[in-house]
This record gives sequence, structure tokens and C-alpha cells, in this order.
Amino acid sequence: MSIKNINVIDREGQEHAVEWSADQSLMEVLRDNDFPILASCGGTASCATCHVFLEKEAFPSAGERSEDELELLVETDTYVEDQSRLSCQLGFESSCEGATVTIAPE
Repeated sequence: MSIKNINVIDREGQEHAVEWSADQSLMEVLRDNDFPILASCGGTASCATCHVFLEKEAFPSAGERSEDELELLVETDTYVEDQSRLSCQLGFESSCEGATVTIAPE
């Protein structure tokens, strides 16, 4: 199984190095490492409680947002066009090695 290391910045601004396995979504990585991701919908892209900001360098390689994902993100108070993603919609990507993800404010 492939594993990548990513950096997660929590809501207090603390940076944490975590491992991301190929069989997990980013939401699962965050939840499994006890970050405060509510993920109310369980990963079906029907809420925005797993909103994160990808660093600008990693954003293009994360793939396109679906219309549903974009609609949910735009409705948040903290939407950033070139960084906002739902972590439940981000699958494991080899290009994410060393990337930094910031958990969006509640």
C-alpha cells in the first residue's frame, strides 16, 4: 500500500505531519488523526463540514471540483477560489507528497 506524508495545519495554526494511505480520502485521514472534521454527511459531498484549503501549488493537481462540491463551497463564509476543497472529495494523489492542507474555520 502506498503512503504519502502531508502537512496539516489545524484551526489553532499548529502544523502536523500525517501519513495518507492510498485507500483513504483526505477526510478519512483527517478524521482518523483526530482533527476536528465534522463530516456530517459521511463523505457524500452534501455538506461542507470537511472544508479545507489546499496550498496553491497543490491545488491544480487535485483535479476538478464537481458542480455539487463547488456549490457547497461557494456558500461558505470562508470560500477561497483557488484553495477551497471538500476533503471528502480528495482522493490519494502521488502529487500530494509533502503538500500542506489547512482546516477551514468552522
